Amino acid sequence: MKLKAIALATTSALIGTGAQAQDVLEMTSAFAQNLPVLGTAGVNFVDKINGISESVEFEHFNPGELVPTLEALDAVSNGSVDAAYTTSGYWQGKMSAAGLFAAVPFGPEPGEMLAWMLYDDGMTYFQQMYDDNGYNVHVTLCGMYAPETSGWFKEEITSLEDLRGLNMRFFGLGAEVMQKLGVSTSLLAGGDIFPALERGAIDATEFSMPIVDANLGFYNIAKFNYFPGWHQPSTMFELLINKDVWEELDERSQRQIEVACLANVSDNFAEGEAVNFPAMQQNVEEFGVQIKNWTPDQLKAFEAAWDEVAMELAAEDAFFKEVWDDLQEFREGYAVWGNNIYLPRPRN
Repeated sequence: MKLKAIALATTSALIGTGAQAQDVLEMTSAFAQNLPVLGTAGVNFVDKINGISESVEFEHFNPGELVPTLEALDAVSNGSVDAAYTTSGYWQGKMSAAGLFAAVPFGPEPGEMLAWMLYDDGMTYFQQMYDDNGYNVHVTLCGMYAPETSGWFKEEITSLEDLRGLNMRFFGLGAEVMQKLGVSTSLLAGGDIFPALERGAIDATEFSMPIVDANLGFYNIAKFNYFPGWHQPSTMFELLINKDVWEELDERSQRQIEVACLANVSDNFAEGEAVNFPAMQQNVEEFGVQIKNWTPDQLKAFEAAWDEVAMELAAEDAFFKEVWDDLQEFREGYAVWGNNIYLPRPRN
């Protein structure tokens, strides 16, 4: 275990009062701390846990300071890093079901997804996925926000034929859908996207919410921003802790981490809801962005492609099928509530 210990008091005070040393866990984040909502969530979690815990402390590190974003899972599993704040969608290439615990195309919005994760079978399957694939990690749901935008394009997409042949950065299960429609996709970490757009290595990108994407400057190159976020109706973020490290923590510290993560979920969601509409207005009024919406027929085509992807992954991977079937069963029951209780959109 690679834990550091710092004294909470002087040596003489430790002897005199019996105060405990504090374990410090080094946590790499998949997202730079200067990114609003996306990056601030990892920092906010650290502030929360450090503010309530007397025996464990987290130290936040930006992507690349300890390990690159896409190497965080392996680093936590082998113990070279204690913990990571990230999203399981980055492991889609390693485990087919990983995307189901990050963002499901045409899937649940945040309320429904939280219900499945926390009050049905979601979290059990989440941990099982890592265990079954030999990863020595403990996973906790630690962030969530509402839909992202579904793409920044250099040219307007007048029909889905315009997508064919494009090179596009895309995330998780949504990337599988775009490939069905003739798009060549790649998964790039946030800091690598703008340079790739600038030099023409990619023609288009999706990444996050309007305020995050504006922070990265996508509007300088791609002026057409498409909605809705069909590929990520909700996005979940995970805290991975090396399992040996987790098991050496006392039960109180484990519960404090879980509480801090639950608080972070609500904070993360609320921040995203609060800051994105001003960002959309600024994108249009100051940066010349054109907000575009996929037509109903285009959305049907995306959904049909997703249905094909889901069927294929379920046929190829027994665990994906088990999780997918469980989620669909939950959604069928939830629809009795969800389809009746909420007002229709849009509302003026």
